[in-house]
Amino acid sequence: MTTWLIKGARILGGEAADLLLADGRIAQIGRGLSEAGAQVLDADGLVALPGLVDLHTHLREPGREDAETVETGTQAAALGGFTAVHAMANTDPVADTAGVVEQVWRLGREAGNCDVHPVGAVTVGLAGERLAELGAMADSAARVRVFSDDGKCVSDAVLMRRALEYVKAFDGVIAQHAQEPRLTEDAQMNEGELSGVLGLRGWPAVAEEAIIARDVLLAAHVGSRLHVCHVSTAGSVEIIRWAKSRGCNVTAEVTPHHLLLTEQLVATYDPVYKVNPPLRTQEDVQALRAALADGTIDAVATDHAPHPAEDKDCEWAAAAMGMIGLETALSVVQEAMVETGLLDWAGVADRMSYRPARIGRLAEQGQPLAPGAPANLTLYDPSARWTVDPSAFASRSRNTPYQGMTLPGRVVATFLRGRPTVLDGKIA
Repeated sequence: MTTWLIKGARILGGEAADLLLADGRIAQIGRGLSEAGAQVLDADGLVALPGLVDLHTHLREPGREDAETVETGTQAAALGGFTAVHAMANTDPVADTAGVVEQVWRLGREAGNCDVHPVGAVTVGLAGERLAELGAMADSAARVRVFSDDGKCVSDAVLMRRALEYVKAFDGVIAQHAQEPRLTEDAQMNEGELSGVLGLRGWPAVAEEAIIARDVLLAAHVGSRLHVCHVSTAGSVEIIRWAKSRGCNVTAEVTPHHLLLTEQLVATYDPVYKVNPPLRTQEDVQALRAALADGTIDAVATDHAPHPAEDKDCEWAAAAMGMIGLETALSVVQEAMVETGLLDWAGVADRMSYRPARIGRLAEQGQPLAPGAPANLTLYDPSARWTVDPSAFASRSRNTPYQGMTLPGRVVATFLRGRPTVLDGKIA
């Protein structure tokens, strides 16, 4: 394995230092380091962050390789600064057995762009009727610890309780897509004055908040871990804050798009802005930013949801929900959180690496940049500016809401266990 000497990186945005990467680990950190035969990377002006960890990525393989593959999705992840992603279960076939999660895990190892940790389905076929093989997936080579029917809510309270009880045996976590199905039938956008003006059926905030309220109480009752996916409303924030104050073992994530974009974009009727949960109000955005800043929301997760062009390039009602986000996530977080003074780079590392790794129980990811730690890191230029051009993305899909926007920051390099996956902003 090549030894790398990274010169003059600002660790978590602090003072410049050199990092020596050898044998997959950080061998030394200091000033004026030298090492015979080492490959040298000049990182003057770059911020060094621990490799990012995404709790919520749709890689689509197996079954929807027209939208994304493990290879293309993990290339997009590496270009975004990620060294680990959690691959959601709504593939075809659904990742509800040991065989399917092991297939996804092995595809990730073969691609080698970042670690792929499959998320197991909570229920068979995501149908919400009976529990999937949670124990078998946990014991498989993939060592699944996160389970979710994301895209669908585990709406049956008894089934949700049983799932929470079951995963306690192996320290698993149920990641809930909080959406009361009866309250959101045929929903197209956030419910409010604008949905009435546009003539689109509304997705009310209470449909998310009611499920979160139920599930934090269930998790507390059985003493299990609950993770709330893609929190989108101010009311949800208050429920999670209350649950944490009561000692409930609950964590939560927010997407970059819910930190930056609002429902006003839906007035264009451009399906690129159609997403689940929907874009909400400016007041919700402000509440989400504040909650991420104060730690009520634990993590940023992309909910990278690739779709082929024909599923988005159509009328609004027929369009699929979702948007891609791996290659823009860090830039959007810089725009929404760092440049507004709500987080510093140490805070970004906490919300996009340390905490997601702990939630997913990833021992070799989300470690502070220190001697002896795994050499998973990203080098980021916060002074760069770039205009989003989806045709240049590694992702197989192009459904980004940021097309044509100018965003701050650029991932210059990503290292996975001391091996570069990205150099000079390109796949290594």
